[in-house]
Amino acid sequence: MNNKKTVIRFFTIADYEEEEVWLHNQHKNGWKLMKMIPPCFFVFEKCTPEDVTYRLDYKNNTETSNYFQIFKDYGWEYIGQCIGWLYFRKSSSEIDSEQEGEIFSDNESRVDMINHVVKTRLLPITIIFLCCVLPNFLRSITDSDPIATVFTIIFSFLTILYIYLVIYCGLKLRKLKNKYSNN
Repeated sequence: MNNKKTVIRFFTIADYEEEEVWLHNQHKNGWKLMKMIPPCFFVFEKCTPEDVTYRLDYKNNTETSNYFQIFKDYGWEYIGQCIGWLYFRKSSSEIDSEQEGEIFSDNESRVDMINHVVKTRLLPITIIFLCCVLPNFLRSITDSDPIATVFTIIFSFLTILYIYLVIYCGLKLRKLKNKYSNN
């Protein structure tokens, strides 16, 4: 019997709440998260199905030992980090109130995290697109060299992918920021 499984699942920087729900459901189905391997590999270990709350925080390597101690003091188990995201879990049986099921003390902290994601992930992706992908795409469509056709196809795909991801993540992060700013 196989006690471990690796699942390929892609979440964008704006899908962290959906990722928490997905990890919760995996644990409910008897698979607890052991580690994440960038960019989209999740390693699970067979366990007794249990109602466990998963939470993600984005620190991008700015966390301190005090940061981890606070989580430990409140009963959160640190699982690991992946591309700036920190993964925590806590048995739902240990959660007596809605606030105990959250890692953020207030909505302002959530908004700060979203702003940090925008500044350190979305903005750099947009700059890479504008400085690297888009100019190369434009150069490839104006070049008459036969090899340029291959590059045109590659850069067309990258341009579409970047535009979609930047718009999707930007709109979703703005929606999340508005949701937590208005509460």
